[in-house]
Amino acid sequence: MKKTLLLNRFLFAVAIVLLASYKAMSFQTEEVPMRKVIGSYGLPEHTLTLANSMEVAYVDAGKGPHTLIFIHGLSSYVRAWERTIPELSKSARCIALDLPGYGKSSKGAYPGTMDFYADVVLQLIHQLHLKNVVLVGHSMGGQIALTAALKSPADVRKLVLVSPAGFETFTEPEKQQLRNFYTVSSIEKTPEAQVRMNFKYNFYAMPTDVELWIKERLAMMACDDFKQYAQTVVNSMSGMLDGPVFDRLSQVQQPTLVVFGAEDFLIPNRALHPTLTTAMVAAAGVGKLPHAEQVLLPQAGHFAHYEKAPEFNQKVREFIR
Repeated sequence: MKKTLLLNRFLFAVAIVLLASYKAMSFQTEEVPMRKVIGSYGLPEHTLTLANSMEVAYVDAGKGPHTLIFIHGLSSYVRAWERTIPELSKSARCIALDLPGYGKSSKGAYPGTMDFYADVVLQLIHQLHLKNVVLVGHSMGGQIALTAALKSPADVRKLVLVSPAGFETFTEPEKQQLRNFYTVSSIEKTPEAQVRMNFKYNFYAMPTDVELWIKERLAMMACDDFKQYAQTVVNSMSGMLDGPVFDRLSQVQQPTLVVFGAEDFLIPNRALHPTLTTAMVAAAGVGKLPHAEQVLLPQAGHFAHYEKAPEFNQKVREFIR
């Protein structure tokens, strides 16, 4: 009897240990999407369902005669505009979206072409019945904004292009070099030190609050949908290369504000174009736009709108009046 009691206690203890181990393993293997590891954007957040059941996350703040739609760049998300929207939303409606495949928006086998993302922006404009729209695009987002304005000029009143992709042109061999550099595997295996360095390259002097972006980026790498995100980044890089806008800039009829940081480490690509400067790339693009004005912000890098937020915000306010 005593042996039986001891055996039962032993088996009960083993069962408890096994149950605890099972729960621990279940917790460790639980699928966590990227949107769950990204904190609040600090602004009213919404979700819009577009064609093919794509869910686009966006923030929406402010009221005014104009609607500014903010489009982030490659590998980025809504946080790119957190020094811009709080100020500009005092006099305009401000909407910033996570493009499909990025941030808190749905992940999937998206083509990543500039036409695809331009259509996403245009769908958002139509579904939300937006008027007096000003597209504000950063880096890849600038090329998307240009593509949308060319596709549907009636939907876009003005353009603000910050460090836009599309002004710097590449030969076919150069395009292939860039494609070879951006692979799903290389993105998935990027070590923390390189992640930090990649962020640093985006700034003249990286602000301390960008540490949150780095922490979220590192957390994303452990998410079950990170591979889809990595594929989206690869597709987006190809999309920029395969959807050039430089030769079509003369067709852009909207008034356009072009802003570059004078110390942009990413544009031009110095490995491929060592003799070019940021000012030269900016001038080449602005020279083809019929109704453009250019601003070169000193002591600012690729995220010029973030490093020099007060100056950038003031320029945008003056431009949209």
